[in-house]
Amino acid sequence: MGLKIEDYALIGDCETAALVGNNGSIDWLCWPDFSSNACFAALLGDKSNGYWCIQPEGKWKSKRQYRDHTLILETTFECKEGAVKLIDFMPTRDDNSDVVRIVEGLRGNVRMRMELSLRFDYGHTVPWVTSTKDGVRAVGGPSLTVLRSSEETHGEKLMTVSEFTVSKGERKWFTLTYGKSHKGDPPSPKPEAALRSTEKFWLDWTSRNRRDGKYADMIERSLITLKALTYQPTGGVVAAPTTSLPESLGGARNWDYRYCWLRDTTFTLVALMSAGYFEEAQAWQDWLLRALAGSPDQVQIMYGIGGERSLVEWEVDWLPGYEKSKPVRIGNAAAKQMQLDIYGEVMDSFYHAEMGLNTLREEDFHIWKALVEHLRKVWMLPDQGIWEMRGGPQHFTYSKVMAWVAFDRAIQLAEHHDLDVALDAWKRTRDEIHAEVCEKAWDKRKNSFVQSYESRVMDASLLLIPLVGFLPVDDPRVIGTVEAVQKELMQDGFLLRYKTKGGKDGLSGSEGAFLACSFWLVSALNAIGRKSEAKRFFERLLKLSNDVGLLAEEYDTKHKRQVGNFPQAFSHITLLVAALHLEGNGMSDSMQGWNSKKGKKPLKERAVKRGSKSKKTKAPGRKKAVY
Repeated sequence: MGLKIEDYALIGDCETAALVGNNGSIDWLCWPDFSSNACFAALLGDKSNGYWCIQPEGKWKSKRQYRDHTLILETTFECKEGAVKLIDFMPTRDDNSDVVRIVEGLRGNVRMRMELSLRFDYGHTVPWVTSTKDGVRAVGGPSLTVLRSSEETHGEKLMTVSEFTVSKGERKWFTLTYGKSHKGDPPSPKPEAALRSTEKFWLDWTSRNRRDGKYADMIERSLITLKALTYQPTGGVVAAPTTSLPESLGGARNWDYRYCWLRDTTFTLVALMSAGYFEEAQAWQDWLLRALAGSPDQVQIMYGIGGERSLVEWEVDWLPGYEKSKPVRIGNAAAKQMQLDIYGEVMDSFYHAEMGLNTLREEDFHIWKALVEHLRKVWMLPDQGIWEMRGGPQHFTYSKVMAWVAFDRAIQLAEHHDLDVALDAWKRTRDEIHAEVCEKAWDKRKNSFVQSYESRVMDASLLLIPLVGFLPVDDPRVIGTVEAVQKELMQDGFLLRYKTKGGKDGLSGSEGAFLACSFWLVSALNAIGRKSEAKRFFERLLKLSNDVGLLAEEYDTKHKRQVGNFPQAFSHITLLVAALHLEGNGMSDSMQGWNSKKGKKPLKERAVKRGSKSKKTKAPGRKKAVY
């Protein structure tokens, strides 16, 4: 049996990421970016599918931590011969991507073994490996990797091996660099210099964090994780660096999360801006605008890291899956679903971006105006809902609530800037949606809103009704809904998204407790005045994180294990937002709101906030958008 999901830690260079086990083995890495083919895929198979392991020979015990305020992983191995520290990191890249591994002797004389088994194309392709003066080079189709090290290596059973001894005070090193096979060998970094520069990068970045207090450490780790899952060239934030880690061990609910979901927009912006990361928030907003550009009837629920639309789903038949959880999926067919909630999440994102960044431009206005006008034509249709159900479309309550949010935020933006829109028509539609939801989604017997019109099924997304302002937090319907969600969806002390029994979502099997929903419950309980209960629940949730502070998508309450893709951006984002609520900073009041004293600035020239600095920017000279 392989490692548990929580036995892994993350390293990355803000363009891709690797998972390192507490046994010193890198079992997952997609090169050169998050959505590329994996060259180490043992995570979803076994050693034959590629891994890179450095550990002592014989028996040992390990413990690990991140170097303070960084993404540099330090694993300490203890054995009868002594102790060593394995330092793993990925330097922020210039032209090439690298993994650097340094072995430091702490005590005694420890015999070590390094095994490198590269398998391109998700563990399928055995590369052609040749020796170099200080290591080996491996070629497989377009991909090239170069291993360089301070130690001698040799071939053994289609892998590269090194056996060496580390004494107290000694430091041995290995670097693996990715390149293109049609080009020359890429240069490798000097390990010690790379370590210093990587540490400086993360220390400089975390020093900008303005959050402190009781939960400061977990907040910082979540922010670092969010930064590591950001594709630096475009600003897109992937949901996770992995694919097909199962939501239920041995089950088929296995999805590719190496893409960017519009669902996450507002939460991501709030989390970044509240901590002072305005540049990252602006980069995410810019990614969103580029992704949305085009015909409003072609908006997708998710995109690739560069805004790619084609995310064709297929199954990798040669990988058995994590703990035999098949199928292993690449791509995500849900990208073509219609989900009405994304319009609300996008408009809420524009609203918060304007409040926190003050960057609304004329071309942005044309984009969201077109989206809102399109929503006027389709909001009354059934859809697949926020959870990407693969059964038939329904009139999901959360989808309609977020359609209301889209019109509400658009109206507020239009009124604040005196924009030329069909304001009266937008207000009529907003009110019509509100009335319909209150009539058709309310169940008097349950004293609660329900998952879809005239159903009796509960859904954790209903917890967002007060948080997005659809109803006041002291409305009896809000309190009744929060209590009903707690009563029906709690499983062994944690919250399900909804009950999967009966396969109404079009899928077989079950899933774990969805961690983002549990963090929503923290925010909802806090909002309705049950602050002590919210705080206790939040602190219990924090204990689910692994030894280095990382969370997967879900938690298996039966096996007491993390499940789902890992680490999950949405889990860490909702953790951050829940912490804001507990500290007294809500979704809207955590940033500066409308300031009437400043007056209204023309959309073509706005002040862009960057922490304490401000500079004038002009919108690019584009032609008027035509849809």
